[in-house]
Amino acid sequence: MADLSNGSSVFQTYNNAGTGVTELGDNKKAESGQGIAGRTRIINLAKTNMTLAELEAALEFMAQGGVAGTDDAHTIVGVQPLTEDGVFTSGTTDNIQVAIQGTGVCTVGANYGVGTTGVTSSLLAEFSGISG
Repeated sequence: MADLSNGSSVFQTYNNAGTGVTELGDNKKAESGQGIAGRTRIINLAKTNMTLAELEAALEFMAQGGVAGTDDAHTIVGVQPLTEDGVFTSGTTDNIQVAIQGTGVCTVGANYGVGTTGVTSSLLAEFSGISG
């Protein structure tokens, strides 16, 4: 059986430069954090009567990033409308929660997205990566 303890150079998570940052052996530590990525954030996107175009502009910005070191690209791992039925309705839905993962910077604020969207982003939760 393969040795997957620390020092095995078998990585679970990589940073934006492609360097391994979390080895599989790190999963066994009983520490605050999570074992699925370098960092996971839950972001709320809010705008009264948000349209699909506004939502897509905000999601595109999250995925592609903007200014390096200010708004880095992230992997979107979940998108959930904050509605009773969990369904996004363009021109009606006001809040979308997005789970993103990455090692870079995510600056939240007003007019979040590509162009002037009017969407306000806020950080709801941040789970640090696995400690080495």
